[in-house]
Amino acid sequence: MGVPKFYRWISERYPCLSEVVKEHQIPEFDNLYLDMNGIIHQCSHPNDDDVHFRISDDKIFTDIFHYLEVLFRIIKPRKVFFMAVDGVAPRAKMNQQRGRRFRSAKEAEDKIKKAIEKGETLPTEARFDSNCITPGTEFMARLHEHLKYFVNMKISTDKSWQGVTIYFSGHETPGEGEHKIMEFIRSEKAKPDHDPNTRHCLYGLDADLIMLGLTSHEAHFSLLREEVRFGGKKTQRVCAPEETTFHLLHLSLMREYIDYEFSVLKEKITFKYDIERIIDDWILMGFLVGNDFIPHLPHLHINHDALPLLYGTYITILPELGGYINESGHLNLPRFEKYLVKLSDFDREHFSEVFVDLKWFESKVGNKYLNEAAGVAAEEARNYKEKKKLKGQENSLCWAALDKNEGEMVTSKDNLEDETEDDDLFETEFRQYKRTYYMTKMGVDVVSDDFLADQAACYVQAIQWILHYYYHGVQSWSWYYPYHYAPFLSDIRNISTLRIHFELGKPFKPFEQLLAVLPAASKNLLPTCYQHLMTSEDSPIIEYYPPDFKTDLNGKQQEWEAVVLIPFIDEKRLLEAMETCNHSLKKEERKRNQHSECLMCWYDRDTEFIYPSPWPEKFPAIERCCTRYKIISLDAWRVDISKNKITRVDQKALYFCGFPTLKHIKHKFFLKKSGVQVFQQSSRGENMMLEILVDTESDELIIENVASSVLGKSVFVNWPHLEEARVVAVSDGETKFYLEEPPGTQKLYSGRTAPPSKVIHLGDKEQSNWAKEIQGISEHYLRRKGIIINETSAVVYGQLLTGRKYQINQNGEVRLEKQWSKQVVPFVYQTIVKDIRAFDSRFSNIKTLDDLFPLRSMVFMLGTPYYGCTGEVQDSGDVITEGRIRIIFSIPCEPNLDALIQNQHEKERGAEKFCLQILSKKKGKWI
Repeated sequence: MGVPKFYRWISERYPCLSEVVKEHQIPEFDNLYLDMNGIIHQCSHPNDDDVHFRISDDKIFTDIFHYLEVLFRIIKPRKVFFMAVDGVAPRAKMNQQRGRRFRSAKEAEDKIKKAIEKGETLPTEARFDSNCITPGTEFMARLHEHLKYFVNMKISTDKSWQGVTIYFSGHETPGEGEHKIMEFIRSEKAKPDHDPNTRHCLYGLDADLIMLGLTSHEAHFSLLREEVRFGGKKTQRVCAPEETTFHLLHLSLMREYIDYEFSVLKEKITFKYDIERIIDDWILMGFLVGNDFIPHLPHLHINHDALPLLYGTYITILPELGGYINESGHLNLPRFEKYLVKLSDFDREHFSEVFVDLKWFESKVGNKYLNEAAGVAAEEARNYKEKKKLKGQENSLCWAALDKNEGEMVTSKDNLEDETEDDDLFETEFRQYKRTYYMTKMGVDVVSDDFLADQAACYVQAIQWILHYYYHGVQSWSWYYPYHYAPFLSDIRNISTLRIHFELGKPFKPFEQLLAVLPAASKNLLPTCYQHLMTSEDSPIIEYYPPDFKTDLNGKQQEWEAVVLIPFIDEKRLLEAMETCNHSLKKEERKRNQHSECLMCWYDRDTEFIYPSPWPEKFPAIERCCTRYKIISLDAWRVDISKNKITRVDQKALYFCGFPTLKHIKHKFFLKKSGVQVFQQSSRGENMMLEILVDTESDELIIENVASSVLGKSVFVNWPHLEEARVVAVSDGETKFYLEEPPGTQKLYSGRTAPPSKVIHLGDKEQSNWAKEIQGISEHYLRRKGIIINETSAVVYGQLLTGRKYQINQNGEVRLEKQWSKQVVPFVYQTIVKDIRAFDSRFSNIKTLDDLFPLRSMVFMLGTPYYGCTGEVQDSGDVITEGRIRIIFSIPCEPNLDALIQNQHEKERGAEKFCLQILSKKKGKWI
């Protein structure tokens, strides 16, 4: 699912949200969740523009396995690894899936046709139809078996997977992947022993994962995704994860930015300002620009500043509401109505731009209507306008005949009449403008009050369904929004007393969804017995599979954003049509057409069995599989709505490394169009700017005091994405203090130990370089982060933390010792953070060699002479006295290449001799 353009807009407005994943600066995560469908799509059809591209199933499966391994290795979850594949979706989602798959098939057909017209020869084997990435297809069934094989293989052979609980929710388990993940998170939060400091990482490509993650109200939550590049020529996506730049988007910062966005409300509202409630309302506002379940409101587009409009209206109206609109997923209808009434001013403001140019009426008449009734209505409105105009002229003549003594009164009343007439005319034309929209877009002949009331009720019901979906899970599998377009804001009225009720129902079976969302071009993905329903003229549902269809940009700019104008599926008719075919299903097909539960897996060294390969020719069987299983029922994670509460976090807790916050450095904030470059180009909208506040009169800034406080010590740099660094020098541009250590020394000094230091005075060149360093740092902070540094009096020079190395002491205990980069990097003093109590459990535990090298574990030799050879641990020996472990290495028999090397050398000498002879004959000139 997604909200088009939302990710880019929010990233530009709040420039520090994301950071590039760096190998040694990755936060410690408890749980890693994968929304798998993005990986499946990326590994199966990386470039849809290339009609010559072909790929085999085993290549797809191998690439997916590799992608999963890399993501696991990057994040290294400590407790939970959750893989979720999209299962059968709620009906509300199927309409969007249907439009997407129809467009995908049409685009593929058009590209192939163009290639043939150009004379290109296409491969004979069938292309990969991306529509097969839908529950119930043979491809998804094969992938499911291979993913189970992969999980068993990794649990049995990879030590890093063996201390983690793995959940695998495949395509057979109903629900969208990210929502199955959120069900799990909600169920964990409902447990009495839930840790409010649990650290979550959710991988996925959809922009509204931001909103989904925020609904959890968890303090430590980050999103992992590939780098996105906007603008420029479209390039092929890279499948290899090693060649991919990954970003972490920190919801901890998102929460603080939202707090800044609405901080003015703290002084305006009479009830308690609660950032958790503000976030809930912020999520609700995000739905109004459209998503996978409802269309956007007319003329409300993200790239036309729709979100600032929504936020500004909220700030204006909230003080009058007496409370928040979104009450933990429940819509407060009276407050929501007041918000929409205030927001509906936008409808009139937008129309006023049209109203100024009376040619709008002229452009409506004639054959420019999809609906003839709209043209008739336009003519009626035009006649009404002319009558009003004539009536106004008659009134003016009557007033002109009055006595001169009443002239001033006549003029005043005439002006008042004109203003009233203009208001009446504006409202008349505004109503007609909206009538035309409903007639042309929705195909209705009469825009009655009942029709508008039904539109309002449908839209509000949609908002409530979506809120439930995000906060509580599916409340109705069968509900869907029955229109391609949304009503005008100004028509969503009288909703405060609506009674909204949903029937839960049950999800479609896989084949039912396939027939509901696939176009006829992808009929082969269905069992043979159903295919005629998509192509035969006698099919009772043939009208649901138009071979051609129209699309409507509806104010959008990109073709992929256009509304796909295909009919909605009638569920009853669909199921009745399938009923006559169901008896023809084969045994294997019946197995594919059912739901199954989620698998919970973990390592058990006492369990050992042979796990057969799903494809013996490509993948070997697992000879010693050590996996235990538990079946998780379909409703095991469903939490009662009343128990879905916010978990409050202790604000005095330790700083969790890798979960950035803006709180460590004093600053002020404001919105301004500053052109911050988040995506390789200047942003066009407003940026939330942060200006660091510095007390220039403070003694802390005296260079001697700076040196005393940080030299030789560990600090955090690159605020707000803090990275640890060891300070080796400080300077104010005239004087420089630096550590005087023996070569190779990288020691940290405690507050009680004075580091060996030396002071020098800088010459003109060094002073000039110092000023350039400050300028470069300031420009980077301003241009990329939206942070204003202001005047700088001191620069700190540090070595960034690059990792940790195991060191064994005399007691046989193993500790991790920090390793620092050899490169020294400058940082301005006001951007560093000192003396924070950071928490990272990975590096706080004392271990032994037995912990690091358990019996029978596999290791690799990194020394000589057998570099790269694999070995198996036998025992750790007497680690206290020797610090040694006993390993048996497998030394491969290297081929003797001496003869080949000698032969190559002789060839090279012969070639060199031949060239010298040519030079001699041609008097030093080459031929």
